[in-house]
Amino acid sequence: MLNKKTVDDLKPAGKRVLVRCDFNVPLKDGKITDETRITAALPTINKLIGDGAKVVLCSHLGKVKNGPNEGESLAPVAKSLSEKLGKEVKFINDDNVTGKAATEAVSNMQAGDVVLLQNTRFRGEEETKNSDAFSKELADLADLYVCDAFGSSHRAHASVAGVAKFIKEKGGENAVGYLMQKEIDFLGNAVNNPVRPFVAILGGAKVADKLNVISNLLEKCDTLIIGGGMAYTFLKAKGYEVGTSLVDDEKTEYCKEMMAKAEKNGKKLLLPVDTVIADAFPNPIDAEIEVSVVDSSKIPADKQGLDIGPKTIELFASEVKNAKTVVWNGPMGVFENPVLAKGTIGVAKALADTDATTIIGGGDSAAAVNQLGFADAMTHISTGGGASLEFLEGKVLPGVDAADDK
Repeated sequence: MLNKKTVDDLKPAGKRVLVRCDFNVPLKDGKITDETRITAALPTINKLIGDGAKVVLCSHLGKVKNGPNEGESLAPVAKSLSEKLGKEVKFINDDNVTGKAATEAVSNMQAGDVVLLQNTRFRGEEETKNSDAFSKELADLADLYVCDAFGSSHRAHASVAGVAKFIKEKGGENAVGYLMQKEIDFLGNAVNNPVRPFVAILGGAKVADKLNVISNLLEKCDTLIIGGGMAYTFLKAKGYEVGTSLVDDEKTEYCKEMMAKAEKNGKKLLLPVDTVIADAFPNPIDAEIEVSVVDSSKIPADKQGLDIGPKTIELFASEVKNAKTVVWNGPMGVFENPVLAKGTIGVAKALADTDATTIIGGGDSAAAVNQLGFADAMTHISTGGGASLEFLEGKVLPGVDAADDK
């Protein structure tokens, strides 16, 4: 779709191929609790093994703040990968990532071997602007580079984009893997060449997180549905009382502009018509909670809106029923609480029941669809929340941009 070289365009036999994966998996007591991202990386890795490449894998894990620590080591990932690939994935436990242990292990590789480097964020330069030295060290370990980490592709980090420059300088090639290719195709086609009617659904907590997405989608979609916490800023912009609901007062003018833009462009912009309210946000988040339903224009001053109501679920579902393409990013309420998950379940069910192409834009909406058991009914679930949002904004992603053009 973006005319970038893919893993199919490479001739990697006997060559060292550095693959940037997204192995940022959840860990509990050293055990991986969700292997989705590891499974998603397998097609690219298997293709390279099959082509006789020497496969060098790298990824970050967690938000490493104070340097290397055992809790964010990629050792459990190597174990899981070995089981899934049916062959040993040699883990290089080198906190320097590209130090002597890594260079020796890579120089001893045979065709079809796989090694996994340590967490790239153990090197502080991974995330800084002075990342050239680390980028070059990564490039020195390889002849070719494949970016298959869509979840990190919106970050211009050393192992995502920086390394590509040095691979190119030495005459190597940079490509995207199968996962990246799939993400670009689905999200790109949905936004730039959708089968219509095209319905976009945005939820989640804050308007600020999705300012440019709202504006961009209003130019591309036929209907924009707004739910979740961000809906209350829109409702306030309409002059409604929203009680103690989450509101971004600095963005009410923006919401007015977006409603005017929708009207001017002949687009439907749907907001909740009824709201599930409670005295306060549940604490803990999954605690039992007493709720009632009111019209969205009649939220009492001392109550908080925490989910969309039944009439809204019906309204949103009927819009989805007539769609041919649906993109959804962000839950409709506090879906982690069983009482406040009905809106998100209702929308997920509507997507599951439609014949439309349904694309879930990563992050909380992906987590919700997986947790609520609707994953298999969706056409595509993005592996990158932040990356898919930036893609929907129309931004160029550094990890995509770094790949060579065909």
